[in-house]
Amino acid sequence: MKVTICGAGRTGHLNAVLFKQVASVEVSVLTNSTMLAVRWEVGDGVWQAETRDGRMFSGRPDHVGTDPAKALEGADIVVVTQPAQARAGLLDQIAPHLPRDKWIFVGAIPGFCGFDWLAAKALSERENVVIWGMKDVPHIAFDLISGQRVRMGGAKAELFVALHRRESAASGAALAAMLNRLYEAPVTLLRDYLEITLTPGNALMHPAVLYALIGPGAPWENRPFDEHLCWWSDCPQAAAELLEACDAENQAIRRASEARLGVDLSSVKPLQQELIEAYGDQIVDARTMYTLLRTNRAYADIRAPLVANPHGPGLVIDRESRAFHEDIAFGQALLVAMAERLGVAVPAIAKTYRWARDYHGGLAAGAPDYVPSDWPEAA
Repeated sequence: MKVTICGAGRTGHLNAVLFKQVASVEVSVLTNSTMLAVRWEVGDGVWQAETRDGRMFSGRPDHVGTDPAKALEGADIVVVTQPAQARAGLLDQIAPHLPRDKWIFVGAIPGFCGFDWLAAKALSERENVVIWGMKDVPHIAFDLISGQRVRMGGAKAELFVALHRRESAASGAALAAMLNRLYEAPVTLLRDYLEITLTPGNALMHPAVLYALIGPGAPWENRPFDEHLCWWSDCPQAAAELLEACDAENQAIRRASEARLGVDLSSVKPLQQELIEAYGDQIVDARTMYTLLRTNRAYADIRAPLVANPHGPGLVIDRESRAFHEDIAFGQALLVAMAERLGVAVPAIAKTYRWARDYHGGLAAGAPDYVPSDWPEAA
């Protein structure tokens, strides 16, 4: 089996190493970094992943390069790991080079931000493409040294994937077989892709923390940070409370989607329950959202996106972070648009979304352009 991973960031790097632990799996990595491709070609090309207890996994991808034709030659499954804002351009780039003589499975890890809609639009002329997505990343990955090493945090106990509504049951079975070969955790096929789109995650979590740290009335609203802090082990109480409000609104979107579309989205569980089921005994204290976030060992050491203050001492939030360009401009924007079309009030989500767009100053407005204009009526 040949896997082509699109993206050599944290998730792409870690998956490449883990896939190379599986016998008879060929791993090709498509990157936009010429430097990374050259380093792989002229050096030993061995990538590593370090666990929290100091174990080291090593693997050499079979190919790392910038040419999509070469990276995709003979591929059976494509794993897109780029952030949401880069995926439209990537799909346009790879579409002409996908194999035509067999079914080719093109999916995203994670599959949020409406990847099924995006891929269906971008790959509309490729009838042999099966579109899929994974509910969340299989493992937390952080502290990447590009082309060398990444640290591996908590692993999910079970993995969930979904297909675009157009795909067949046979395609679902084939996908599950491939992914169960690649991952140690069991892979379960979901019934509807909205179970991924509405799964509570970064589009709720990161904006809530940002608002509680630097939003109106927050401790660092008008002053820089003195030192680095972590997203979750340093999460303030106000962030946990705002996140709970946003999560409740996401559940309202789920219920309205079920009623309008006649689908069962019961797998879209409240965030606290979702995290407890995903991380289990890695969470020291799961009594409240606040204690859960601060004591989840899988989240430990994951830093908030802070950079040097260009106007003086200290640190400030990085406006180039995926928290803005992915979680807000795509994730939150999509939730706001879906809520509006369903007639669901989402004041907490809308508040954080409007504030983040105003704070950043350079994010596009409105839902991503690949969301079907007639959703939910034609879903």
